[in-house]
Amino acid sequence: MKKVLFVINTMGRAGAEKSMIELMKVFDLSHYELNLLVLINRGEMYDEVPSYVKIHNKNIDNRSLFSAKGLLINSVFRAMFKNFAIFRRFPYLVRNLFNQLKNGRIQFDKLSWKLISDAAPRNDEKFDIAIAYLEGAAAYYVADHVIAEKKVAFIHIDYQKAGYTPYLDQGCYKSMDRILIVSDDAKKSFLNVYPQYENKIMLFHNIINKEAILKAAEDGAGFHDDFQGVRILTIARLHYQKALDLAIAALSELKRQKYVIRWYVIGEGALKQELESLAAALQVSEDFIFLGAKANPYPYLKQCDLYVNASRFEGKNIAVQEAQVMGKAIIVSDCSGNRELIKDNVDGLIVNLDKESIAAGIIKLLENKELKSRLERENRKKDFDYSQSLETIYDMMHD
Repeated sequence: MKKVLFVINTMGRAGAEKSMIELMKVFDLSHYELNLLVLINRGEMYDEVPSYVKIHNKNIDNRSLFSAKGLLINSVFRAMFKNFAIFRRFPYLVRNLFNQLKNGRIQFDKLSWKLISDAAPRNDEKFDIAIAYLEGAAAYYVADHVIAEKKVAFIHIDYQKAGYTPYLDQGCYKSMDRILIVSDDAKKSFLNVYPQYENKIMLFHNIINKEAILKAAEDGAGFHDDFQGVRILTIARLHYQKALDLAIAALSELKRQKYVIRWYVIGEGALKQELESLAAALQVSEDFIFLGAKANPYPYLKQCDLYVNASRFEGKNIAVQEAQVMGKAIIVSDCSGNRELIKDNVDGLIVNLDKESIAAGIIKLLENKELKSRLERENRKKDFDYSQSLETIYDMMHD
């Protein structure tokens, strides 16, 4: 029986956490014992961890990450003074802050992950394999603080556009035996930063359980308002990456052209107040609806008319794949990750990332019913066989 440890930054309701849990659900338990350590011990996805997974965190906190104001800031503040980390990491923080200032975008979370990793509880157990399921703190923790025969890191994003650098990572990927990357675009981006690790990389496609998604779509009520117009849905964190500011601007343009549309967003995030203020300023507050996190978003997916993912960058968006399972007409932005999921005018539309292009893509599908129906048919036909992904994991463990 091989002991497997998964390490992740938080258990918030997001794509990587969902992907990890889906992988845990299909593991062969006759050969593997599954363990989990969460570096910031909070998140509603704890409730979905299979019962056979041993969780190493004490006093599990399954509340939303965003129900506690300043949770990350408080966690970082405590980490700064644990074991005098602030003094040991001061040159690291100054150097990386300077680099971010030079690049014109300060990313507090990226600066803090090393402190979070250093302050997280140590685990003296020895594992056959340790898997850092997310970039940042999880990768740093597995590299520096886990005893394992084999170490593995997952990459779920466009590494360059997300803002990671070798200065931030401090050689953590040198410690990894394998690096699993969810898409070809994400692989190219990672290799632009770390060409020396090409021989460690394997592609790993997200586990998408089509039957479970279709079944879950039948449970729950979904939309409960009496809106009679077109419903657009986006499932995303309220984060810079997801470009919801442009979605709000696109809705404003659609309303100006007298389309009867309501745009719903399932997800939470630090930008909620800022996005609500923008919606108010553009006079679309009544029709840009923040639904918050949903344990079961699939009834909403089933009932929406269009699914839109206009991100600034992606690795491989699970919500887009789930919309494909539900047979939806989909519009995505022309960015890394999205281009692998959608073929323009075949199973969706790919548009430029600006309000005019997003609005024009939506209008195209509203005015061309035949095209919309064809895209929906193409997505309903898609197969999501995850057997190859499982074989990738198993082969990696035994090579």
